[in-house]
Amino acid sequence: MTRILQFLFISLFINLITTTQVKASVDPHTLSNIDDVKVSHMSLDLTADFEKKRLSGSITYSLNWQKKASKLVLDSSNINIGSVTARCNNQWKPAEYTKQSKDEILGEAIHISVNNQCDRVKLQYHTSQNSKGLQWLEPPLTAGKKHPFLFTQSEAIMGRSWLPMQDTPAIKLTYDARIQTPKNLRALMSADFNHKAPLDGSFSFTMNEPVAPYLIALAVGDLHYQGWSKRSGVWAEPVILEAAAKEFEDTEAMIVATENVFGPYPFGQYDLLILPPSFPFGGMENPKLTFVTPTVIAGDKSLVSLISHELAHSWSGNLVTNARWQDLWLNEGTTSYLENRILEDIYGAPLAKMEQVISYQALLEEFKELEPEHQGLVLPLTGIDPDEAFTDVPYTKGQLFFLTLEQHYGRKNIDSFLKNYFKHYAFKTITTPEFVSYLQENLLAKKSSTPLTIEQINEWLTKPGLPETHYHPSSEKLSNIDHAIKFWKANPLIPEKIQTKNWTTQEFVYFLTNLPKDINAEQIKVLDKTFKLTNSKNAEISLAWFPITIHNDYRASFAALAEHFKTIGRRRLIVPLYKMLAKNPSQCEWGASTYQQARSSYHPLTQSTIDKVFDCKSQEL
Repeated sequence: MTRILQFLFISLFINLITTTQVKASVDPHTLSNIDDVKVSHMSLDLTADFEKKRLSGSITYSLNWQKKASKLVLDSSNINIGSVTARCNNQWKPAEYTKQSKDEILGEAIHISVNNQCDRVKLQYHTSQNSKGLQWLEPPLTAGKKHPFLFTQSEAIMGRSWLPMQDTPAIKLTYDARIQTPKNLRALMSADFNHKAPLDGSFSFTMNEPVAPYLIALAVGDLHYQGWSKRSGVWAEPVILEAAAKEFEDTEAMIVATENVFGPYPFGQYDLLILPPSFPFGGMENPKLTFVTPTVIAGDKSLVSLISHELAHSWSGNLVTNARWQDLWLNEGTTSYLENRILEDIYGAPLAKMEQVISYQALLEEFKELEPEHQGLVLPLTGIDPDEAFTDVPYTKGQLFFLTLEQHYGRKNIDSFLKNYFKHYAFKTITTPEFVSYLQENLLAKKSSTPLTIEQINEWLTKPGLPETHYHPSSEKLSNIDHAIKFWKANPLIPEKIQTKNWTTQEFVYFLTNLPKDINAEQIKVLDKTFKLTNSKNAEISLAWFPITIHNDYRASFAALAEHFKTIGRRRLIVPLYKMLAKNPSQCEWGASTYQQARSSYHPLTQSTIDKVFDCKSQEL
């Protein structure tokens, strides 16, 4: 095929993807008018009021007009506006505004009457107790139990509940902030700041690198710091600081390993912040300050893949960002591939291979539950809250996509491609059609004994399941666990004969998730007694064990399961278990009751997800 024909075919293909999803320039999850005007910088001046549980103050926008227009439209959700002023022709004056288009998912659009003569707009406002992006924690729900805690979660579209803004990854902006707090607490943000600032109730921040709005983050609490290097360290409450510093001490080595292959770390500082257990995610890649769940502090570094994942986002996600949430795989798939490469470099190929296999198995299981239209890399999210729609598909199927590219074009070529890709799109946003065009020109066009066609790429993007040409993960270590599983099936009452002394967390997880589903009470009891599974302090092992006990109604584990629910708010570790209980008529009431006891400690996002899970009365019909 000639280069001209190739170009025409690719152009038609890219147009097909674009038109079957949504126009490339439009993010369906924003009400803002970014085609008319874009916010290029924000200045925040906010006070954290723990008594009223609200942020109050002002936000000032610097405007970059794209064309003649007569309004600025912002996204908001449960925001209370006091006043709006605008600087037009170098004079500040009141500006008229209205709230319109209230939507259950998207919130409200704030329409501000300004035009191209206005370069600044300032809002006085405060948040409400229904702000989904904020969690205010009383002291008993923190690690230290002495001081309250506040943290934000803006991804995907919760940022608009504490910052009225153009809440879309289609734009990037810089920001600065002044945050006022009680004088015994420290404020941190995803920006540059003085690590030794005194606790005087006022903290200043500057973010000079442009980032997507969902990456603006704030935390306030009894926070202390321990550094590993000049550019890297960990913030945490004092009671867990030492354990966190030890667990994640390889962070600087991870940064160096990633830089050696994919280019310089682009954000200067890279710190971690350990949040209270209610944090709904494993981690959140806020620039310069990754938010981390305490559930990965296992004491043996067995769960540090989460840190490598969030670090990798500094390149794939924070530096180069998906412009639309349906293209989330551009962030998460690329990051999951980089994560595995970092693990391989720091901890060796055997661990990286085990992680690949475990993720692959989980994806195949999830395919059984997902509708076909939700199995392609490009997600059909129009009309859907993206926080409810994210699955393993953009993560693991995305990782397999890049592993497949590596398999067909070689590691040297994929490394060169990604390094140049990060450089080419640095501090920009990108859609799937744009990525496909860049991929075709800079990788697929290279010589290969097994080249991939544009049709095969389309299979990954739009078709259910996995293409026949996909990379198949394998692990010698986990193949050995298959022998242990075979032995257990033949000898279920003598699991002590299985040599588990040197097993890693990954090996235990693989062992448990690949046991037969139906196990009788005596077998479970012996298994539990031998390996002390019910009371495991390792969250990943618990996640593999509790489905066995729920499925087989092993009630001896339910007290520990209830404690699991009460002390962990990470959605991945609790939502699947709640769903299992809800589906079983004999367990549904117990699950619903346990949830109600734990509910107040969960993040609003977690609450909104699990609130929809239990309908025990319908099962009685």
